[in-house]
Amino acid sequence: MIGFIILLPLLGFLINGLLGHRLPKPAVSSIACGSVLLSFVISFYIFLQFLEAPESWRFINLTLFEWIPQIGVSFDLKMDALSVLLSLVVTGVGLLIHLYSVNYMYEDESLWRYFAYLNLFTASMLLLILANNLLLLFIGWEGVGLCSYLLIGFWYQDIANAQAGKKAFLVNRIGDFAFLLGLFLCFVTFGTLNIESLSQIHLSAYAPHILTVITLLLFIGACGKSAQIPLYVWLPDAMAGPTPVSALIHAATMVTAGVYMIARLHFLYMAAPISMTVVATVGVLTALFSASIAFFQNDIKKVLAYSTISQLGYMFLAVGCGAFTSGIFHLMTHAFFKALLFLGAGSVIHALHHEQDIQKMGGLHKKLPLTHIVFLFATLAIIGMPPFSGFFSKDEILWMAFNKNPIYWVLGVLGALMTTFYMVRLFTLTFYSDSKLEKDKHVHEAPPLMALALIVLALLSLIGGLIGFPHVFHSAIHLEHFLDGFLTPVFSSRLESHGSQMTELSLMGITTFTSIVLAIYTFIQFHKNRDWLIHLKLKYATPHKLLLNKYYIDELYDRYLVQPVRKMATFFWTIIDTKIIDGAFNGLATLSTYFGFQTVKTQTGNLQTYAFVFVAGVVAILLFIWF
Repeated sequence: MIGFIILLPLLGFLINGLLGHRLPKPAVSSIACGSVLLSFVISFYIFLQFLEAPESWRFINLTLFEWIPQIGVSFDLKMDALSVLLSLVVTGVGLLIHLYSVNYMYEDESLWRYFAYLNLFTASMLLLILANNLLLLFIGWEGVGLCSYLLIGFWYQDIANAQAGKKAFLVNRIGDFAFLLGLFLCFVTFGTLNIESLSQIHLSAYAPHILTVITLLLFIGACGKSAQIPLYVWLPDAMAGPTPVSALIHAATMVTAGVYMIARLHFLYMAAPISMTVVATVGVLTALFSASIAFFQNDIKKVLAYSTISQLGYMFLAVGCGAFTSGIFHLMTHAFFKALLFLGAGSVIHALHHEQDIQKMGGLHKKLPLTHIVFLFATLAIIGMPPFSGFFSKDEILWMAFNKNPIYWVLGVLGALMTTFYMVRLFTLTFYSDSKLEKDKHVHEAPPLMALALIVLALLSLIGGLIGFPHVFHSAIHLEHFLDGFLTPVFSSRLESHGSQMTELSLMGITTFTSIVLAIYTFIQFHKNRDWLIHLKLKYATPHKLLLNKYYIDELYDRYLVQPVRKMATFFWTIIDTKIIDGAFNGLATLSTYFGFQTVKTQTGNLQTYAFVFVAGVVAILLFIWF
């Protein structure tokens, strides 16, 4: 049954990919959505079975066939509490985004190609989650990278979209190269790539620096896939793809693959404390760095892109501190509210005929009431307002970070306040303030399937956090931390909270109160004057310019990395390849041709000349022998 979770979307890909151009659009949509729906049903059935089973029985292993028996690698699929949760997220959120896409992409001539790519991505992501060996996980890892490239550049006729797809592909290859080196070193060190076998090895018998190198190499791969410093630059440009693609791949699922990988290999990382520190530090710095860039972005999808990078930073902060359940918790809630934000943005873009500049929007709360409400839900969730889902998961990360190192908590709270500012700015400029749209521009609400996806995700953004109700409230409100108990059999070692209940409540109160005050202040300022930041621009021109231009990181990369590589490649092409290598072979051919033509001239056809040359040669040979 586990194999069908992957097989069904893969069949959807094959049918639509091979026959989709001949099928009517309703058939293409039904095949794509139906395959993901069936995968979700199977995942949910297994989840229910896990709930009824004792903790020790929450594990299913399926070996389909021996893949590379020479090195002991088989096609193993593993279903435990962690993989079943992630399967539900991928298939559940994926199903809603597939349904949303039916209306959003219906007019596109290449609808069959779009759904084929989307199904292939779903199958690849599920393979990544269910793989029980690192080589099979890497196949899924590369599969989602390929689909990302195909979907970002889906409208490849536009050169900007094609360039964005190529940028994502190349940046991810840097991380994937390090990931592959980590796999090689892991096999050389332990003699196996099977995750279950690795978890049973006594890691204390190995040199700490080897474990550190392996885990850091794998983490570099995670930085590429999950857009962390310094390999984050591809994700903002990835917004060139269709909006549902941004919701599925670049918010809810693919970019969280790095977080999942570290959680899955938590036993390796817990044995390498230096790597854990690096993961947490990179995570919190990425959260702050990308949040600051989002301040002055005006493209609605670009703001959400930098928001995604920032939220991924919180997940890495959690797993880097050893709070793996907290990281997975935020991964799940983030899938709900960030998919909702992107799909809400898609509804706005769809209504405004592909307008994406929030400076040109405003007053949409009356024209798009449903989109306005669901976007509000998602905004309250991401800034951590109770009782929305983001409050529970982000607060838990901050509390666990405080237990690890109070500095992490301070930086995490700062990032949370920055998130509040730019998200309230985005919401206010889009749905309130004075509209700068054309008066006769027809604005329409989302069609039925798009509306259904928005409503379901809004409900999940509202109540999704209840699966991780804070321990501090258990005595007052009899709601257990379901996720913590469910994932206990998976995480053999993790960070435990050791602070008092009063401390936890105090920190929770500080974070919530400051976020509420900042949210109200920001909303009032932008509601009264959408150009409020112009005064700040004049007063702080240099910082504003720096943030608006994203710290010039792309320009620095282009100048000091891309251009030198391009010039070196041009040199090797024009000088080494064309003139030296090709020149040497072409020169030999030219020289042979020259001597051939010169030799031809001796063939005069005159018998007297031939006889004279023959006699002269014989005399020369005799003289040589004589002397």
